[in-house]
Amino acid sequence: MIEIENIVKNYKVGTQIVRALRSVSLTIHKGEYVAIMGASGSGKSTLMNIIGCLDTPTAGKYVLNSKDVSSLSDDRLAEIRNSEIGFVFQVFNLLPRNTALENVMLPLVYSGIKKAERKRLAEQTLVDVGLDDRMTHRPNELSGGQRQRVAIARALVNKPALLLADEPTGNLDSKISEEIMKLFAEIHRKGNTLVMVTHEADIALHAHRIIRLKDGEVESDVINENPIY
Repeated sequence: MIEIENIVKNYKVGTQIVRALRSVSLTIHKGEYVAIMGASGSGKSTLMNIIGCLDTPTAGKYVLNSKDVSSLSDDRLAEIRNSEIGFVFQVFNLLPRNTALENVMLPLVYSGIKKAERKRLAEQTLVDVGLDDRMTHRPNELSGGQRQRVAIARALVNKPALLLADEPTGNLDSKISEEIMKLFAEIHRKGNTLVMVTHEADIALHAHRIIRLKDGEVESDVINENPIY
């Protein structure tokens, strides 16, 4: 599903060149559950942005679902993001005045799906994440864990080929974090491909493969023989 070959990403900060990624190569297959780890400044967020088509590499090749997306236009990247990638962020990014149902329906608007079908799909996805009794609640009426479940439902409603999670438990306590990770395990068992960025070792242990970055390079890439759940 994901083929990254000799990816380089440089940023110019003032007169300095920051080398965020230095010739990173990796392959992620359909149905894998991968955690990307690393200290602050290791390049993990930059790599996530490139995998998610939020940014383009300075050099190298990125193939997503047999399409070379390394140098596509911003408009084309936006189309791919909306149709093929679901995003879950640390800060939820929910619209505060919209209900849980309306937040989950939003990505479907851009897909040209009629309102009745948008509502049906969003309702079913909220049921799937255990929020059938919270559909009409706004974000400020939900707990942190419930808000993250709404965000996960929103990421899944388009049935994306790839689910990307950037520090998905960063704003949650340990008990709620475990509940969210159980939900990710269920999503993975249904066949979804998951790539998760985290700096927390106990969260990474839920994944079936752990990639560690250091100074913009892959330090290690190992199979987790005993994933949690």
